[in-house]
This record gives sequence, structure tokens and C-alpha cells, in this order.
Amino acid sequence: MHYTPFVAVLSLVLFFVFTALVGRARGKYGVKAPATTGNADFERVFRVQQNTLEQLMLFLPALWIFGSTISDPWAAGLGLAWIAGRVLYATGYYKEASARGKGFLLSIGATGVLLVGSLIKTVMMLL
Repeated sequence: MHYTPFVAVLSLVLFFVFTALVGRARGKYGVKAPATTGNADFERVFRVQQNTLEQLMLFLPALWIFGSTISDPWAAGLGLAWIAGRVLYATGYYKEASARGKGFLLSIGATGVLLVGSLIKTVMMLL
């Protein structure tokens, strides 16, 4: 298994970038920690990071289980779709909240396929 770990690392790098962007936005918009509200532009940057963290909790285990039980290349492809969805989500959300939908659907769709595939395969392995 070579592709799945690479995509997992890429997803963590993406989250690291989103975290750094929150720090930069704090300075740019004057939102001092621990505050997370007060400026709509900052709040969108913060929500991208937080929503990505929430999504990682489903995505990463599903990615690894799918990759190790079904297909490493397919898991990686779905993982790259998830990453593309998160980037699309972020770029849309940074402009305005209503522009985040397509990216959200792409990333949650990839997670859904990974999760359902993993569930089906692990149940089959138990039977």
C-alpha cells in the first residue's frame, strides 16, 4: 500500500495550511485568540478549518480501511477527490458562505463512498 499513505499525508498538509490561514486571518482581521467571532471574513476562514477538521474524523479512517481492504489506488483516487473538494469548498467559502456547496458535495461524496465501501467490505469479512 503506497498511494493511501501519500494521500493521507496530503490531506493533513491541507489541514495544516488551513490552520495557518486562520492564524494569518486573525492578524489581518484583528480577531484575537480565543475569540472566533467578530468579523465575517475571519469567521469564514475559521469555519473552513473547523469543518475540515470535522470531515477528517470520518475521512481518514474510511480512507485507510478502504485502502487496506478494497483497493489502495481506488482509495487514493477517492482521497484526491476529497482533497479537491476541500480546496473547492475553501475557495468558495472564502468568497461567500453560499459558494461552498459544490466543494462540500464533492468531499462528502468521496467520504461517503469510502465509508460505505469500507462498511460493506468489513461486514463481508466478518461473515
